[in-house]
Amino acid sequence: MNMIPPKPLDNTDAGKKSLPETPVKFGIVISLFLMGMTGLVLGIWQVNIFLIAISIALTALSLASIRIAHQWQKAVILRLGRYYRTAGPGPFLIIPLVDTVAAWIDQRIMITTFTAEQALTKDTVPVDVDAVLFWVVWDPEKAAMEVADYKTAVSWAAQTALREVIGRTPLSELLAAREHLDEELQKIIDARTEPWGVAVQAVEIRDIIIPAELQEAMSREAQAERERRARIILGTAETEIAHKFAEAARAYEGNEIALQLRAMNILYEGLKEKGALVIVPSSAVETMGLGTMSGLTALKHFAEEQKVKEEPGKAREGG
Repeated sequence: MNMIPPKPLDNTDAGKKSLPETPVKFGIVISLFLMGMTGLVLGIWQVNIFLIAISIALTALSLASIRIAHQWQKAVILRLGRYYRTAGPGPFLIIPLVDTVAAWIDQRIMITTFTAEQALTKDTVPVDVDAVLFWVVWDPEKAAMEVADYKTAVSWAAQTALREVIGRTPLSELLAAREHLDEELQKIIDARTEPWGVAVQAVEIRDIIIPAELQEAMSREAQAERERRARIILGTAETEIAHKFAEAARAYEGNEIALQLRAMNILYEGLKEKGALVIVPSSAVETMGLGTMSGLTALKHFAEEQKVKEEPGKAREGG
């Protein structure tokens, strides 16, 4: 009986089947590890981004909720479109997307200039008037809620009030009674702006311009008035002088000595001026009593006094 020997094992085929098993398993493990690490890193990064985004959003909301009003300002705040409160001065908080600052109201004294051009007075004279208005907002809520633009509204109210006052005032009163017109304008404008939370402090008319022809006529009228007053004063003085002369005539009547003394005094006053020449009618000699001893004595004394006064002057000229 023949025995068949067994075939030897083929080491080459067995190696080909057993070698790939270990590297494949190792690669799978490495891949899973890398994927896990990548996922972990990405998870941590996403968490950080989320936290950073939340921090930025909270910071932005915090900054948006802080407002600061100056010392002279008031902020009118609306909540969901309705008036909520008035804040300021200084810092204050609002809720973003819920609260809004509708207006910043300046509570300092405001100055507004306004004019009325070619406005007719009560006596139909065209004039140009310039004025200035001092006013202040005392109720910020009304200033923001009751009128769209309170500054423009105040300016127009002042201008219409000025034209109204000019129309019912004659030119003479307009030129002479400015203080009264200032007070009247203040009352009218204050009554119109009070519903807007505005109070008028003062109104002052700066200038009133009238036509050039009217200025000349008024100048001539004023000059004529001054001349009339001067003539009245002169006539009054003449009347008083005439009364004094009449009283003097009654005093000299029947008293010849007093009359002679007065005549001599007049002559003396005329001769006091140096180089004066006085012509005395011959008929006045007896009236003044120049022919008497007293008259000659008076003239003698006068001549001596004049000589004494002239001698020092001649001496100085000769020296």
